[in-house]
Amino acid sequence: MTEKHLIVLDLDGTLLTNEKNISNRTKRTLAKLKDDGHEVMIATGRPYRSSEPYYRELDLHTPIVNFNGAFVHHPKNSAWGAFHSPLDIKVAKDIVEAVQNFTYHNIIAEVRDDVFFHYHDEKLIDLLQMGSTSITTGDLRNFLNASPTSMLIHTEQQYVEEIRKHLSDVHAEVIDHRRWADPFHVIEIIQTGLNKAVGLDRVSKSLDIPKNRIIAFGDEDNDFEMIEYAGIGVAMGNAIDDLKSLANVTTLTNEEDGIAVFLEDKFNLKF
Repeated sequence: MTEKHLIVLDLDGTLLTNEKNISNRTKRTLAKLKDDGHEVMIATGRPYRSSEPYYRELDLHTPIVNFNGAFVHHPKNSAWGAFHSPLDIKVAKDIVEAVQNFTYHNIIAEVRDDVFFHYHDEKLIDLLQMGSTSITTGDLRNFLNASPTSMLIHTEQQYVEEIRKHLSDVHAEVIDHRRWADPFHVIEIIQTGLNKAVGLDRVSKSLDIPKNRIIAFGDEDNDFEMIEYAGIGVAMGNAIDDLKSLANVTTLTNEEDGIAVFLEDKFNLKF
């Protein structure tokens, strides 16, 4: 066989179609590569609870990177270790305090798979609640009782930049923040220095696969470091322009089996 590769998949906008499914063609291609001895893993901004169904669907046996690198663990091998790098709880409460001066809908803190809502919000609770998630609602300055893996500020598009500017001005040394786009305008905050590449580095070393045999797929600004880290960084056809210019190659979109098309060509797969 060709030398063992590590194939790294972002979820939303990359592995998943717009309907949040994995296409049959992509599933078949990834299964074939696994059968051929390659490793397949997920690296996502999502918490584990909302990526687990896809991990199971692909029958993976690798570690997984969640919360953009703030939580890395091996769902099928606890001996591998769990690497959790949360925000300091005092910093988290300072951020809640500061955001009171801006216009926003809600602030959410996630402690691994427990979710704390500043305000009750049925729509967001439905979106974030999966499996046995524990949900707490109430002023985070009083109710948050542990250092959060990640925080989300839900606001309107026109307020995203001014809130991000404040976060950069005041908390640059201790936090990093990214933005999500549709369907909600959300600013995501994690401990500084964390990103998917940090998690990917840990996983690839444990699997003894060098950078030049890592192929990573992504579409958004939280994929920059991972796409840069990988030997072959692949931007989806629907990716933001900055990621396309950073990537080694651009494939088709998440609606056009972009992952499968690239991998079938790269590994000369015939079905």
